[in-house]
Amino acid sequence: MLDVLGLEPDDEVVYRALLGRPDSTATQLADPVDLSQAHTDKALSRLVGWGLVTRSADERYTAAPPAMALGALISQRRDGLRTAERALVTLAEEHRAAMTGTSISDLIEVITGADAIRHRFLQVQQAARTQVRSFITAPFVALPPDENTAEPVAIDRGVHFRAVLDRDVLAEPGIIDDAIDSLRNGVELRVADRLPMKLVLADAELGLVPLAVTPAGEPGAALLHRSGLLDALDALFETVWQNAHPLDLSDTGGETDRIVEAGESGPTDLDRKILALLLAGLTDLTAATRLGLSPRTLHRRLRHLMDLAGVRTRMQLGAHAVRNGWTQPL
Repeated sequence: MLDVLGLEPDDEVVYRALLGRPDSTATQLADPVDLSQAHTDKALSRLVGWGLVTRSADERYTAAPPAMALGALISQRRDGLRTAERALVTLAEEHRAAMTGTSISDLIEVITGADAIRHRFLQVQQAARTQVRSFITAPFVALPPDENTAEPVAIDRGVHFRAVLDRDVLAEPGIIDDAIDSLRNGVELRVADRLPMKLVLADAELGLVPLAVTPAGEPGAALLHRSGLLDALDALFETVWQNAHPLDLSDTGGETDRIVEAGESGPTDLDRKILALLLAGLTDLTAATRLGLSPRTLHRRLRHLMDLAGVRTRMQLGAHAVRNGWTQPL
């Protein structure tokens, strides 16, 4: 547990033992901690150096109070991390300046194999300081969205995520539940009828894009550093984002199968949820299941909405809903 502070396993064992055995000699500690005398002596020496243990003139050891000793150590580590973060900014600027005018081979790294792509995919997100943007298409090459362990960690440190999903992705098993979790965590999601490629962008510094499968059958990808090509992908994402449909699934569960009449001037909350799901590309059955409705009830609600809008087809209903703000997040 204390290895994150730089302590070795033997150090933690000895420190814990001393907490209950103050004023002990190294010999007295060796048996309880199940370490050799030499390993116990080394651990005690390191702990004294860390300030976690005090040593008396007669070679007796006492553990310093954890709140005081470990608290100080944690503060030192925190200060060190802040210094490292400032150094990261400086180094990034130096790297950017050094990359100016370099050859194409220095700006593009070719990655081969699913494992290597997965590793770079996680690294790109870990490197982000402000935002991560992505195009999500099926099939998933590196790892499915629900296994993206880097996303929640990055969100916790303040990185903003925006993603556009290819409409076909919504049919993938478990993707709706994963989308709901992401929305609740602050991720912005939109849906496009068709995406041109897979893509991950970290700030304006890094991009990961797919390449054709190699003759050996392995997937490939390119890691792009800041360049004109990366600027083009940045512009591509923003264009697709502006034209994609917002996905609002954050509050679509838990409804009972009942008839909910629309108000005199517009749709009910349930109607808005139905429209949001169907416009996002879900089938009638999937949307009804998501809302806890029967397909028959969903169809009845749609018929009522069409009458309310004065239209005859679903396509006309969708256009009317968008024009009149019926699908805005609640």
